[in-house]
Amino acid sequence: MDVLKIAAFSDGDTGGNPAGVVIGDTLPDTAEMQSIAGKVGFSETAFAAPDANSWRVRYFSPESEVPFCGHATIALGAALVRQLGDGVFALILNQARITVEGFRDGTNIAAALQSPPTRSKLAASELVAEALALFGYSYDDLDPAIPPALIHGGADHLLLALKSRKALAAMAYELKAGQTLMRREGLVTILLVWAETPRLFHTRNPFASGGVYEDPATGASTAAFAGYLRDIAWPHGGAIDIVQGEDMGIRSRLHADISPVPGSSIRVSGTARMMDEA
Repeated sequence: MDVLKIAAFSDGDTGGNPAGVVIGDTLPDTAEMQSIAGKVGFSETAFAAPDANSWRVRYFSPESEVPFCGHATIALGAALVRQLGDGVFALILNQARITVEGFRDGTNIAAALQSPPTRSKLAASELVAEALALFGYSYDDLDPAIPPALIHGGADHLLLALKSRKALAAMAYELKAGQTLMRREGLVTILLVWAETPRLFHTRNPFASGGVYEDPATGASTAAFAGYLRDIAWPHGGAIDIVQGEDMGIRSRLHADISPVPGSSIRVSGTARMMDEA
């Protein structure tokens, strides 16, 4: 079974979050997909098979299935462009229907996904306290302009916004403790954010629930975060840019367009580079 290796949300010809992509006539059974994802070892592998005029898609981390993965969707879009040409592709996920579009852009492929609907609510103080303790932060490290929240854009995340780039760079935690917290609370990731400007953010994204210490680019949490900024009437001007992965040495870039309609889909875009052809 061929597994394409594609880095999504790249910064030109470097960076990006590697994803595996498997496209077949039918999906393998669940155990086989989980086994393949474990062997690939990337934070996610996307599996896709045709379903009428759409594509049935499932996502697996090395240790678990996840309901939605943004960077693997961008990687899948790139793979479909390579196989079928530029276009918009309808995707059927476990819990939603979305689209991904893509077109060739020089040696790379530009792609954009429309996320599932977004929602958010303020996080309980007990959960915030436990998460701060996990990372060794205090309440004084938090940015009061962006309160801690549970955010959703196809998957559930805890958002913690920090006052300084220094605090973001200092992120550290114990993987097993993070995994216990995230799995107990049903969180796919915890998103740590620092606002350089109202429209430019730096993020880090621990993914202990899937057995991954940190992701260098995360489209699902970006969609959820953009939806939250809309919910709190943040002055985003209709779009935000995200720089992620810098502290890992894998600088990645994501862009999110924000519709004014509450709860509506977020368009998350970036470029993808074919690691197989590098």
